Order: sequence, then C-alpha cells, then structure tokens
Amino acid sequence: MKNEDVIKWFEEPEEHDYPAAFSYLSLIYENAKAQELITKLREAKITFFKSKDIFRASALSLLGNNNSHLESNRKKIKDKVPLSPLLLVRDSANGKVIIADGYHRLCAVYSFDEDVEIPCKIV
Repeated sequence: MKNEDVIKWFEEPEEHDYPAAFSYLSLIYENAKAQELITKLREAKITFFKSKDIFRASALSLLGNNNSHLESNRKKIKDKVPLSPLLLVRDSANGKVIIADGYHRLCAVYSFDEDVEIPCKIV
C-alpha cells in the first residue's frame, strides 16, 4: 500500500484554518492584504503538490521529532484521521511559497514519504 493511500485528507480545509492563516499572514502583510489573500484562498480550487516540493519552495526546515504538533499529526495519520489541506501563498517578490496554514501537517506527511502529493489551496 502506498503512503498516499494511508494518509487521509478532508476535501476542503477546515474552517478554523482560515483564521489561523490570517493570523500568520498578518505578520507578513498589512491586515487588508492578509484579508484579501484569505478571501482568495477560500475561493481557490484544491491542487496537489509533493511534500518535498512544498518544502523546497518554502525554504523552511523540517521540524524536529520532539515537536508536539508534529507528533499529534503523525498520530492522526496512523489512526487514519483525515488532515486538512494546506493553505499556501506565492511570494513572488521573494521567490518562495508561504505556508499560511499547515506547516505541522506538512512536516508529519513528509516524515512518512517526501513524494506524497498533498492537497493545497494556493494563491
């Protein structure tokens, strides 16, 4: 069985992911711009990217194994509890992708298989 068959996903991000993404994006952008991005994310269609490619595009590091959020998401994967798709923003000015919501989920999935395709909304 492929890991893609083991990892379950919700069809759409959970509602609480959007305020979390806004909180993070409002650290990077003015509130009006952050809200505009959230509106666009809500309207975006789901697309798929490999976990390793999201990491490369984000230029972020993988979390260490002792992170409680990482462990919580790994447990969900093992228990076949669906995960919420990631919310991503293209930062063309800096040539990278901002993980507005889903960094811990991304790290958990990557720890199972770096080639797993993850559902995302990206703007």
